[in-house]
Amino acid sequence: MAVIEINFKRKVQKEKIVCNFVEMDFSSKLLENAVHEMSQLPGIGKRTALRLVLHLLKQPSGQTARLSSALEDLRNSVKFCAQCHNISDVELCEICTNPKRDESLVCVVEDIRDVMAIENTGQFNGLYHVLGGKISPMEGVGPQELTISSLVNKAKDGKIKELIFALSSTMEGDTTNFYIYKQLEGLEIKTSTIARGISIGDELEYADEVTLGRSILNRIPFENSLKAN
Repeated sequence: MAVIEINFKRKVQKEKIVCNFVEMDFSSKLLENAVHEMSQLPGIGKRTALRLVLHLLKQPSGQTARLSSALEDLRNSVKFCAQCHNISDVELCEICTNPKRDESLVCVVEDIRDVMAIENTGQFNGLYHVLGGKISPMEGVGPQELTISSLVNKAKDGKIKELIFALSSTMEGDTTNFYIYKQLEGLEIKTSTIARGISIGDELEYADEVTLGRSILNRIPFENSLKAN
């Protein structure tokens, strides 16, 4: 069975979209199926998927088996922390159970990649709350699809003194920040946002550690960010 891959290229001068059709003929149905499944991963096209699959075929069978086992274990055994919703091996993650962390300071992030990015700076000693995404009506993601309600419930318990909004500075990130901010009205909680050392539109995971660390340390009250907009 032939698979058609479409590559889009823009000609700036004429503002036309040119489609190049690349036909891929597979000599094996097993190979075709493997390439198809690999190409379902983000950022992986058919050509890249083919290279990866052929690379795996050249490796010792034990290495491929370990990869398959690791992915299966991840899918079947991974847990989400009952407190912060971070990915964990146990009910409560290592960060939430660390007695040296400041539980009155909570950093609100989109996903685990942001937790890892901030942890790598070594500049934050509080806890996290992983939303699992950002509010995006265009993608059908509303507040109900995120862990906002559990964040508000934690805030009402009275243990949190400050929430740091550390979502990417995109329209979706700002919308999510504002929605949570409005949900917290009436509660005696300080809300702040990371300093705009992070460029507008940038994702946290791509920021260098020094810039991200300084953005955490030099965070500003969230109300100030509303005035700036």
